[in-house]
Amino acid sequence: MENRILIIDDEEVVLDSCSLILGGSGYPLATAGSGMLGLQRLQELHPDLVFVDLKMPGMSGFEVLEKISAFDPTVVVIVITGYATVSSAVEAMKKGAYDFLPKPFTPEEFRIIVRRGLEKRRLVLETIALRQEKELLREQFAAIVSHELKAPLGAVQQNLFVLASELSGQLSEAQNQRLERMQVKIQDLINLILTWLRVLSVDVRKIQENFKPTAVAEVVAKALESVQPHAVRKDVALVSALPASPGFVSGDQGTLVEVLVNLLGNAVKYSRVGGQVTVRAETVGAEVNISVADTGVGISREDLPHIFDDFYRGQAGLASDQSSGLGLAIARRLVEAHNGSITVESILGQGSTFVIRLPALKPDGHP
Repeated sequence: MENRILIIDDEEVVLDSCSLILGGSGYPLATAGSGMLGLQRLQELHPDLVFVDLKMPGMSGFEVLEKISAFDPTVVVIVITGYATVSSAVEAMKKGAYDFLPKPFTPEEFRIIVRRGLEKRRLVLETIALRQEKELLREQFAAIVSHELKAPLGAVQQNLFVLASELSGQLSEAQNQRLERMQVKIQDLINLILTWLRVLSVDVRKIQENFKPTAVAEVVAKALESVQPHAVRKDVALVSALPASPGFVSGDQGTLVEVLVNLLGNAVKYSRVGGQVTVRAETVGAEVNISVADTGVGISREDLPHIFDDFYRGQAGLASDQSSGLGLAIARRLVEAHNGSITVESILGQGSTFVIRLPALKPDGHP
């Protein structure tokens, strides 16, 4: 596909000179003498590269830049400016412009920046294509995992249930134990596959479609209720240290509960018998902070930078507890889908504190 270029400038001499410089280059080219006309040309041409003069009567170059970004953020924009307004060009670059071209410019300077701009556009489109290909592969892999692995294991598991029933009373104690171990291991494999599928199926857009004002106190209460039986079995105390109203966020309650259950479950898992896990939540400025602190085995300094990576399992921990290495990776993706972040601080042998930071909602329901 040919590269398309649009030049928006109120000086006719600039439009004519740029057209002459690109003459014979083969690029489809359109020009416009004002911001309004430039936006019309934008919709007609769908350019790859746009030059915009910052100083124009009527609609300014900054306004045009914003409109172009809203129309198609992948379009590469280069601002044209006089030497006296270089600081404005830098400000335009902060708002999304790729580069700036100071007046007056030579034909060779113009050709060089055109080549650079079109190369940038090519790289942007290639990155988008690779990202789409990656997402397609994730979806295909999820389907393969579900059908080629989960279904056969489910069939084996079902046959083991039937076999155990048919041979009831005929097997020795040792044979019964071997059969039970087989059932447990197959269930572990099925659970691992379900976890893989959860990682692959995190769809940010679908999650965000369900966003609504969500009370943090309700999220914490539901998560604590879910983890409580595990804590009782482990003899670990769950402590909620929340103010009367820790605040509201825009989010999907079920997904946020899942994140908190993951953190609380890990805190209980890696706590010693008789330990304590404390949940806190409060609004701090424009954020709601939710923390989960334990007094457990902690995380080593070497493990901390990788703790949210896929399939990563640290060296520290309890030998009896096994992990897929995916729980925290899923939690990170879900928190980021809520435009938030998750961090951890830990001292080996003393415990860990995970903190979720989410944009807070104002009383009127707005961020």
